[in-house]
Amino acid sequence: MKSRILGIKVFIILTIFVLSLRLFSIQIMDTNYKEKANRNVIQRVIEYPYRGLVFDRNGKLLMYNDPIFDLEITPKNVDLSDSLLVKELLSMTQKEFDQAYLNANSFSRYLPSVFYKQMSNEKFASFQDRMVDLGGFNIKTRTTRGYAKEGMANILGYVGEVTRNHLKVDTTGYYKAGDNIGITGIEKTYESSIRGLRGVKYHNVDVQGINMGSFKNETYDTLSQPGLNLILTIDATLQEYAEKLMEGKIGSLVAIDPSSGEILALVSAPSYDPSLLSGRGFSKNFATIQADSLKPLFNRPLQAMYPPGSMFKTVQALIALEQQQVQADEIITVNGQLIGDIAPVGRYDIVRALTKSSNNYFFKVFRRVIQQGEHLSPFIDSRIGYNKWRDFVSQFGFGNSLNIDLPNEKLGFIPSLDFYDKIYGKERWKFSNIYSLSIGQGELLVTPLQMANLGVILANRGYFYTPHLVRKVGTESLDFSQKKNIDIDKIHFETVLDGMQALVSVPGSRAYIPNLIFCGKTSTVENPQGLDHSGFMGFAPREDPKIAIAVYVENAGWGARAALSTASLIIEKHINGSVKKKWLENYVLKGDFEDAKPE
Repeated sequence: MKSRILGIKVFIILTIFVLSLRLFSIQIMDTNYKEKANRNVIQRVIEYPYRGLVFDRNGKLLMYNDPIFDLEITPKNVDLSDSLLVKELLSMTQKEFDQAYLNANSFSRYLPSVFYKQMSNEKFASFQDRMVDLGGFNIKTRTTRGYAKEGMANILGYVGEVTRNHLKVDTTGYYKAGDNIGITGIEKTYESSIRGLRGVKYHNVDVQGINMGSFKNETYDTLSQPGLNLILTIDATLQEYAEKLMEGKIGSLVAIDPSSGEILALVSAPSYDPSLLSGRGFSKNFATIQADSLKPLFNRPLQAMYPPGSMFKTVQALIALEQQQVQADEIITVNGQLIGDIAPVGRYDIVRALTKSSNNYFFKVFRRVIQQGEHLSPFIDSRIGYNKWRDFVSQFGFGNSLNIDLPNEKLGFIPSLDFYDKIYGKERWKFSNIYSLSIGQGELLVTPLQMANLGVILANRGYFYTPHLVRKVGTESLDFSQKKNIDIDKIHFETVLDGMQALVSVPGSRAYIPNLIFCGKTSTVENPQGLDHSGFMGFAPREDPKIAIAVYVENAGWGARAALSTASLIIEKHINGSVKKKWLENYVLKGDFEDAKPE
């Protein structure tokens, strides 16, 4: 009997010892248990920051934050008999409710997750009044982007929820599922500054999930930090006017302040209302916009590539003058038989050749530039001349990125020696194979931004600054003061500007602005798919320039039609503050360019 009692005592002691070891291991050694226990009584709530506000150069508010309301659910605390009320308040079908509940339950029965995203203000108000009757539901406030105007979509861009790919490439580890991130425009470029920083709050909750107050007097809470505000270089008034003129057209407009590289207006037409890609309707609206055959999401000023056409003759003239392949006052006679031309036959110097846009003149000048050399072979001479010419062209920013502070900028295309070698064979091509480059056609491709920057270079007589859209981030002014110089003597620019001035100085013409001396060059850009594109590049005034501009209007024919007319109105608006040529404004707004005659 005594031995049996002793055995029972030993068994009890061993059991207590084993249980004690297990409790010690769980409560002291195993921190996972402690964390799991804490999660049962502590609720971690993310505090999302306000994204920075965006203003134009004059302090006009362009983009702000609108509150939105997400409905969260903790499945274990929900009485499904309340589903009828929830469906009624949210206008949900039974199938939609079941799917949302299943998704939340799959995530966690004990932790809150989003049940219904971005309630409207009306739904929020009606739901909030009935929250006392609904256990397990909680309203979480976030923000979405609001817009003061319908325009500037291709400048501002939009935000969207982070994707798996975003999370995969995020080396900072900042982003979590459910976060928003800038997808395009300045929202993307300045994302790290404009997004702000998340905060976290911890609450004590009971077993029913009811908030019982802060955890440890908010010792572990962190406040969210709002994003930094952006001050743009854009003039909202000029931008709005430019968008009005480009409405109903396909094309681009870029206006730059030559003294700083600040972009005053940037229009991609057609565009879209940026508010369509903000809020609950994002997915549906994005699919509709993306399916539009006119590609409103395509940022034409940076991404569309066209042959520069006759605007490029200004570059040809500068290179030929710098290389001493032609003199400013040298007379060259053309008979109109070398290349297609609308300019009259006769005697030309550079000024008249630019004013009349003589293709045959620039054919002859470009031939001198390419075939310079003393080799017996025209093939070798052409390679040497072409390489020198291409080096000059690259200095103007063509074939390169201008590093504007927007994503997805295209480089354009300036053919290399290898490019022509692949087509014709090494040392088997010469000027006669590439002569179309003389008038800005052939394989040359440029972006509207690059052509506006050419206007800047001409206005400054040989230099430019990095084109940019943002002046300030928070209180810090951005530095874009470094000059990019072109290795061409300043005196040659004055010769070219004489020709450009003469082109737009005819009283009564579409370009003419009384009491304003400015310079410009038109292009009729060949388009094998249909009616030619209308192009214009220029700046104003000639002395102390305030604006450089490039305009492309697709399928509008002569450069002196849509593009020059539009640019002239923008120049007048910017320099004088208003437009007096209402007849021209009505002509551009109407958009019927096909019957107009060249000037």
